Amino acid sequence: MKSPAALLCHAFLLQLAAYIVRPTSAYRAIELGVDPELVGLIAASFALIPLVVAVSVGRWNDRGHVLPSLLIGGALMTGAGLGIHLWSGSLASLLIWNAVVGLGHLLAIVGQQTLVAELGRERLDSAFGTYTFVGSLGQAAAPLVLSVVGGSAVLPDTGLLFVIYTVTCAVLLAVTGLLPSARKADRRPGDGGTLRSALRVPRATRRTMTGAMLLSMLVLAAVDLIQVYLPALGVEREIPSATIGVLLAVRAAATMASRLGLARLTARVGRNRLAHLSTIVAGLAVAALALPGPVAVAGILLAVAGFALGIGQPLSMTIVTAAAPAGTTSTWLALRLSGNRVGQSVIPAVLSAFTASIGTSGIFVITGIGLLGTAATARILIADDP
Repeated sequence: MKSPAALLCHAFLLQLAAYIVRPTSAYRAIELGVDPELVGLIAASFALIPLVVAVSVGRWNDRGHVLPSLLIGGALMTGAGLGIHLWSGSLASLLIWNAVVGLGHLLAIVGQQTLVAELGRERLDSAFGTYTFVGSLGQAAAPLVLSVVGGSAVLPDTGLLFVIYTVTCAVLLAVTGLLPSARKADRRPGDGGTLRSALRVPRATRRTMTGAMLLSMLVLAAVDLIQVYLPALGVEREIPSATIGVLLAVRAAATMASRLGLARLTARVGRNRLAHLSTIVAGLAVAALALPGPVAVAGILLAVAGFALGIGQPLSMTIVTAAAPAGTTSTWLALRLSGNRVGQSVIPAVLSAFTASIGTSGIFVITGIGLLGTAATARILIADDP
């Protein structure tokens, strides 16, 4: 039976799959002898194709093609799983298959967010909070899978992990048939369905959208960098992969906790102020991960960072959805995702070039500074809460 519960299941499986394949790809690169400064290119490749096509996918969804978007996305991710398992003997092949995974992920997630925006229009904070909470549950489960498979070894069995990823994507594809149907969005009179008309909004709204997208971009980039560079830091400090898996799960669990109570937090603090304060806390915690210390301290810092980082994504979705004119919600959500992909592609690629000189620890310092700067900028751009 088609129901919103199927959408939440779909969201869980999508994030579970994505957060299995990405650190596993980093471990496979290390197995292949790839230099640590090039590991960040894996995160960049995931974002490469979506960076170009995100807005077009959003317009396609606004015209009523949500189900095809979800089906094609699941099929691409499943096919990429077979490819990365069977043909990933070089950095180039890893980058290609991760790019396909990224495209499939984009198609699926735009479809998901369109359905959430439609089904939860009256309670956006609660709807996106629940949606991202379930996604965080998938993110938390993925490192536990990594931990179980890896055990005490520094490098886990990447072949088995890629098989688990592929099976997860196949189930995701099957669940797509159970998702609720989306209505074709109504266009505004005279808009003609063009991209230019969809993006024609008042200046104040544009500033708010820009601030929300910038916040979303840096927050997601920080999460990605943690996913990719924490395993690399673990190898440098001889921390078992099972422990790294637990640390990643702590981050995801803390993110999940913040999203579960997002509606109450927003009602008490306000969207703008909450976005600002949470990003400051995240920046300080991420930067502190660079400091040498016991694994337990890293766990505490990741819990704090995870809780704070978990707030930015759903808040940015809510801000964008609330501000988007009728019939353009998917386009603006996709534009937000396009900004995310800019952060996911450009930031890791740039930092990879400096890894040799600043070390893996330096990546966390720079990421923290970037979050602090984003908090200040978003505070200026995002309109005050009504």
